[in-house]
Amino acid sequence: MSRADAAVLDAPAARPNPLWTLGLFRSELAVTLRRWRTLALLGVLAAVPVLIGIAVRIETRGDGPGGGGGGPAFIAQITNNGLFLVFTALAATLPFFLPMAVGVVAGDAIAGEANAGTLRYLLVAPAGRTRLLLTKYATTMTFCLLATLVVAASALAVGALLFPLGDLTTISGTRISFTEGLGRALLIALVVAASLTGTAALGLFVSTLTNSGIAAMATTVGLLITVQILDQIPQLHALQPYFFSHYWLSFADLMRDPVYWDDLVKNLELQALYVAVFGSAAWARFGTKDITA
Repeated sequence: MSRADAAVLDAPAARPNPLWTLGLFRSELAVTLRRWRTLALLGVLAAVPVLIGIAVRIETRGDGPGGGGGGPAFIAQITNNGLFLVFTALAATLPFFLPMAVGVVAGDAIAGEANAGTLRYLLVAPAGRTRLLLTKYATTMTFCLLATLVVAASALAVGALLFPLGDLTTISGTRISFTEGLGRALLIALVVAASLTGTAALGLFVSTLTNSGIAAMATTVGLLITVQILDQIPQLHALQPYFFSHYWLSFADLMRDPVYWDDLVKNLELQALYVAVFGSAAWARFGTKDITA
């Protein structure tokens, strides 16, 4: 590498205008969504509600009872109202499939660019390290929302095709209209997407620690699995409220009447804490990372 190139990388970045920043975000998002890996992840997420819907439909064909006592939350109510397939699909994908997809995208955000040799060129003015890191995280959060909406939309379509729709009964036993239920389904999807922001920040931090995209993705997914296992060990009950996955399924409280907010607020506060801690760690690491190679 020439001294001129090193000087360009070490020089302070010019201050780009907001339109340039928006263009950088659009470019990053387009590149992320065009990757075959991303499309495959979204395809798998869309297929999960289809499989659940078909399985429930086959199981309840004829005069058999609906749902049984096991399976994801709300599965027993799917045959009565297809909208419950949205809640069931989100409950089934949130513990592993959704965070795994987010972990893959976040883990590859910085490390993938470094491995491909394109990171040093992205940092040439007027990008700057902080602006690029924020753009990468904004892209990952957008993927969180998109992935969650893909699951919800697929579940809603399958539920409408295979099961009746109409007024639904909440966990509290009260009945609400289909329109209100649809609104709660959208709110639940937004809460689920927000629940993944801590995982995204963790994955982005891991991505700044290595130049191997595969290593960053594997480490992020490995941490996700480890935390999920630790969250099920009774002897660790004192630590479990601090695990980023501990309150994930609190979105079910949105189906109460009135809504029970305590665990929902704890979940959002915990995700904000993880974003602050690992976002700051990623910024500190990325700001001092040697990218001259």
